[in-house]
Amino acid sequence: MMRRGFLTGLTATGFEGVNRLSRSSRRMASGQSSAQPVRDDAGTLPRASSPGVLRGEMLYRPLGRTGVEVSAIGMGGFHLGKPGLEEGEAIRLIQAGVDRGITFLDNAWDYNDGQSELRMGKALSQGGYRNKIFLMTKVDGRTRESAARQIESSLERLKTDHIDLLQHHEVIRFEDPDRIFDEGGPMEAFLEAQKAGEIRFIGFTGHKDPHVHLYMLDVAA
Repeated sequence: MMRRGFLTGLTATGFEGVNRLSRSSRRMASGQSSAQPVRDDAGTLPRASSPGVLRGEMLYRPLGRTGVEVSAIGMGGFHLGKPGLEEGEAIRLIQAGVDRGITFLDNAWDYNDGQSELRMGKALSQGGYRNKIFLMTKVDGRTRESAARQIESSLERLKTDHIDLLQHHEVIRFEDPDRIFDEGGPMEAFLEAQKAGEIRFIGFTGHKDPHVHLYMLDVAA
């Protein structure tokens, strides 16, 4: 049931790209030149399923299978919490980005010891900005208890009663998918929060090996 729930809520924006990366790596391993453009199985260059809709200065596209439309350009949260940037300036940047059409905001529980979420929460709590955006953050707890604590902490920092997309962060090791879905793992906390209305959609991120990402999907299925 946990795995079916994960697949139902999962945003699938980059999964086909992962498959193509995997095929590309096999070509490189077999000695084929990596200078050639990577083509899909039909022999045509991969293209976005939809170019999107231009409104004002921003292009908007559907986010995977969520049924939600978001800006093609998002705002990352990591740099907004760095010590060299004053809090007031970070808040101004967030609000100015939303004013110019950005609706997808990224963050994570552990960015800059929580400062990134705290600053984003302050920015979104003013002037109705929270209602204008799709809010994503990530937690890296690998037990039910640690993930539940991080979820509640993120909700408090972001000054919101729900997170639009919560992701399992840094799925970079082959043991990560099994830990996430094992009994007592963080997926249980995600599903509980989703049932309580604190999360809309569930996903995962990874930055290392696409084979690990594919294994995550296999375990989920």
